This record gives sequence, C-alpha cells and structure tokens, in this order.
Amino acid sequence: MQAAIREAATGAIVILGITPDRPETGYGYIKAASIAVSPAPGFTVERFVEKPDAATAQRYLDEGGYYWNAGMFVLKASVWMAALERFRPDIAQTTRAAWEKRSMDQKFVRPGKPEFTAVPAESVDYAVMERCCGSDFPLKMVPLDAGWSDLGAWDAVWKVLPKDDKGNACLGDVLSVDSRNTLVHATSRLVSLVGVDNLIVIETPDAVLVADQSRSQDVKHIVSQLTAGGREELAMHRKVHRPWGWYDSIDDGQRFKVKRIQVKPKASLSLQKHHHRAEHWVVVKGTAEITCGDKTIMLTENQSTYIPLGEIHRLTNPGTIPLEIIEVQSGSYLGEDDIVRFEDRYGRSDQ
Repeated sequence: MQAAIREAATGAIVILGITPDRPETGYGYIKAASIAVSPAPGFTVERFVEKPDAATAQRYLDEGGYYWNAGMFVLKASVWMAALERFRPDIAQTTRAAWEKRSMDQKFVRPGKPEFTAVPAESVDYAVMERCCGSDFPLKMVPLDAGWSDLGAWDAVWKVLPKDDKGNACLGDVLSVDSRNTLVHATSRLVSLVGVDNLIVIETPDAVLVADQSRSQDVKHIVSQLTAGGREELAMHRKVHRPWGWYDSIDDGQRFKVKRIQVKPKASLSLQKHHHRAEHWVVVKGTAEITCGDKTIMLTENQSTYIPLGEIHRLTNPGTIPLEIIEVQSGSYLGEDDIVRFEDRYGRSDQ
C-alpha cells in the first residue's frame, strides 16, 4: 500500500495486481510490462484481459507477467475526476447535476433522486481504467501477495473455509453422510447430504441453490433468467432492512400477506397510506404509538389495531427496546410500491 501511495502521489493511477498461484478462470487479468518503474516497485500496465478459459489461464501462469485484477485502485481524487471527464463526460456531468441537487439533514447527504437515476451505470474498469492504457494518464500496477480472494463465486468461499476430514465446509444446521468436497451454507433450516461430491448447496429463506463446484461461476445464468422473467427475487429479499428497522415477509397468498416487523427504539415509519390494502397490527414485543387518521393510540404486548384501506397512518416506537409487531395485509394488490408517504424522517416523502 505504501508503494501504491507513492506512485499515486506522482499523479499515476495505481491498481493492485494479485500474484496468481493457479490458472484461475474466474478473474480478469492484468498484463504488466516487463520493466519495473523506478524508484517504486510499480509496473506499467500494458493491457487488461477478460476472464480466460482454462488453457489460456494456464498459459498466463506459465509465461508470467500476468496478475489477477483485484479491482482495487489507489489514486488522487483530482486524477479520478480528470480521467472521468476525459473518458466518460456523460457520467461526470450527470453525477455533478445530482450533487448540485443534493439535500442534507443531520445524518444524510442525499443526491437529487431524478438526477442520480439518470447517471449511466458502468463499472470503473470499463468506464475509465481500461481506456487509460496508452493514454497520457499513467497507469501503474503494484503487486499484492497477501492471500487475497474476492470470494466472487461459491467455490472460492469453499476454498477459504475450514473443512472436515472429508473436505466438506458446513455452515449452519447440516447433517452429512458419505459426502465429500462440498460446501453447505444452511441459513434457516436443516440441510442433509447423502452420497454427494463436489457440490455447492446454499439454503436461505429466499431460495435454495444447488450447483456443481466446477460450475459455480454459471450462477450468472440463473440471474439472467430471473431478470428475463421479471422475478422479484432478483432485487427483493424476504427480510428487508429499512432505516427504521426491518420487516420479514412470513407468508402470503391470494389477497393476503403476513409480515413480522421490528422498529428500532425512538424510530418511526413514514406517515403514509395505501390505495389497495388494509392492515391489521398485533404488538408482540415493546410499545407502539400508532397514528390512524386523526387519532393516536398506544398499544403494548398482545394488543392490536386495524388500519382501514386508504387511511393515513404511522407506526412509531417511543420505547427503549425494539418494537415488534405482526402485520396482516389484505387487499387487491399487496406490492411494496402501494405506498404514499406524506412525512418521513429519512427523506423519502412523496409530498
């Protein structure tokens, strides 16, 4: 890091290159020039190389001069802005517009939402770094040999975890019989293995993944199918965290949904209403201050209330311990976008 900082202080853009120890196909590579730049032990970057096939990765390892691209950069902010202005002025201009429209309070700085949404989505590498090769922006690489892994695929997670005498890495509630070289990550229930080898098994409340270890990179094809099918699992977890706490969608069916909601002490949801659903709230822990129309009531454990469809309401935790409620929604549409916010502590008001 000190060598990278010295290079960056001269105005260079510095990338940390990982010294490879195997023909890895899951990483992009950096091709470095053969001559070190004095006085710091940095190499000029010749080019970036996309993820190779197995034979090409082995050739890179045999030839030398190739490093894994860690995606970790060291550079001056002024150099970054100058490079962004040069290679992607559209990103620089839209980002600046979002910053100029920012709002602030005691805890947050929020870029203008419409302006920020208009910023083109692009990786640092594609937008700027790969375009610096051969330009007047010096692009250097400092080798990093620190046992690094980006844990970018599940087989990489398996490699770094402790294993039993059969090569299995098990996290959570797992039972295994005659199984080897397998990663199991059980989050919410028992997972059992019988006579399997070289698998990845990931269990979460949202979904279950089973894959051959050698094809763990191909999870991207499942992501593509989720995208093409418009599946909400792509962007929405069962348990969703919010500034005020979290909610866990326990069950749902035709015209109903059940949530477990936790509100932090002294936190509050927005003052809001829904066009398509009514809500029943049951307090199971703590104290709730509930605004419903022009009335405000206090509820404690085992007490409940009803929020009619279209009624303006708010849930607040006035206490010093987390508030938990069970919410039962009923109505013709139960999507998360059926909400109109009138007041909000976290800058999300629609009014």
